[in-house]
Amino acid sequence: MRLPPCIPSFLRRAPLFALAVGLVAATSTFAADEAATPPAPDPTAGPVTANPAPTDPKVDAIENAVVKIFATMRRPDLYRPWSKSPPSEVTGSGVIIEGKRILTNAHVVLYASQVQVQGNQAGDKISATIETIAPGIDLAVLKLEDESFFDTRPPIARANTLPDIKVPVMAYGYPAGGTSLSITKGIVSRIEWAGYHPPVSGLRIQIDAAINRGNSGGPAISGDKMIGLAFSNLSGAQNIGYIIPNEEINLFLADVADGKYDGKPAMYDELQDMENPALAGYLKLGKEVEGIMVHEPYLADPGYPLKKWDVITRIGDTPVDNQGMVKIGSNLRVRFQYLVQKYAKDGKVPLTVVRAGKPVEIQLPVFNDRPSLMENLDGAYPDYFVYGPFVFSTLTADFANSMGGSNAVTVMRAFSAMASPILTRRGDQPAFPGEALVVVASPFFPHKLAKGYNTPIGRVIDTVNGKHVKNLPHLVELLRDAQEDYITIEFAGRMSEAIVLPRNDCIAATEEILSDNGVRAQGSANALSVWNAKAAPAK
Repeated sequence: MRLPPCIPSFLRRAPLFALAVGLVAATSTFAADEAATPPAPDPTAGPVTANPAPTDPKVDAIENAVVKIFATMRRPDLYRPWSKSPPSEVTGSGVIIEGKRILTNAHVVLYASQVQVQGNQAGDKISATIETIAPGIDLAVLKLEDESFFDTRPPIARANTLPDIKVPVMAYGYPAGGTSLSITKGIVSRIEWAGYHPPVSGLRIQIDAAINRGNSGGPAISGDKMIGLAFSNLSGAQNIGYIIPNEEINLFLADVADGKYDGKPAMYDELQDMENPALAGYLKLGKEVEGIMVHEPYLADPGYPLKKWDVITRIGDTPVDNQGMVKIGSNLRVRFQYLVQKYAKDGKVPLTVVRAGKPVEIQLPVFNDRPSLMENLDGAYPDYFVYGPFVFSTLTADFANSMGGSNAVTVMRAFSAMASPILTRRGDQPAFPGEALVVVASPFFPHKLAKGYNTPIGRVIDTVNGKHVKNLPHLVELLRDAQEDYITIEFAGRMSEAIVLPRNDCIAATEEILSDNGVRAQGSANALSVWNAKAAPAK
């Protein structure tokens, strides 16, 4: 698993940090001891003057363009969706780019209620705002309240091409272990197409220069130009760090030039390598045919250009091999999906496929997003609604990923036995427009209405009074419009129990429950707008 390397402020106060500072101090003392007996001074010599080492203006300009970012985070509390988690202090890095802006990683400032920026060797911190953020590709742009900061800090030039493998690279940033600018050295180890934050994929550069917590958002420099932005490392491994290359950065900046992020064009079809010769034999393909096979088209629409068993042999003019790879230049081989963002025009990409033994040229629609039944919050806060002792919330990928914590394996086994939709529908697209699962997000609030029932935290709602729940607003509507004396709630999957509550008692108790538990609002804005609306006339 890759961990985003931004550092909580408490690490700077931790004993290990104090030890690191002590070691640095000890090393300095040792060096001073080595120089403690210099030659006797010559009384006839003139005054000694300092002779500082010459500096490289290009290096100074690079260092001057790297900033430290301080962010105060208020992340969601997924199990108390009416509130936010306590504030936490996080630091990361950033780099000055054109337009008097600062580029950093999205995860450095996501959910930040306050952002401040400090220049290299500067004392003051300057307030900043998030101009644009794209959690999928992990990039964000900041603007400063005081733009005079940029008067003596020009942007770093970005290289126009991908770096070669083995070229030297230096990672700049403010990682754990100190407060001043850190510079680590290594080489470019690998360039490949990889997943970022689902469903987004992109080009990624691996380097062996150390990237640690706090390096996030700092530039990687080769020669005197930036080749990418540090964003993660490989947990449990040494000297495996990842940077976002300039090509992805430039796509992002071009996208947000109009003030909003639309996303990257991508294919979402299920594909299969053609390495096994039996596949070619089954499809009656000659040895000269290479490509990657379509296992399941993204859309089942009869008008969708790709069909099951199609073999994609070219994207644009570039041949695709049996592993779905394409050659870029003389020494780079990556997944062919990399070229989608290069060839896409007017929402389509040109492909050549072999279908029933014959080549066919198609224009494949590409999409900036893949709708998911369990969406990522991506900087938003969860929707919720309180009804009696229940807390209902929209099931998000964030909630699903958080289930169980350190006991996740045990919890997932239990969910598997229960046939919970958290597992059985993971990765599904909505079955109909607006479909979203509703989950019980919290244990029951203490109240006699819940007496004798097991707390159904993590269970997905199936029906309310026999009617299938489509999404959270629909559940609120069913509760609002119910006329029965009792509310009956059934859960999806196996091994559950029905919850039956007296309707009028639930409504009457809700205000008391909210007050007793310090919940300021019965629901999120979208849920309350439904609850407070008039019921639709009966048909």
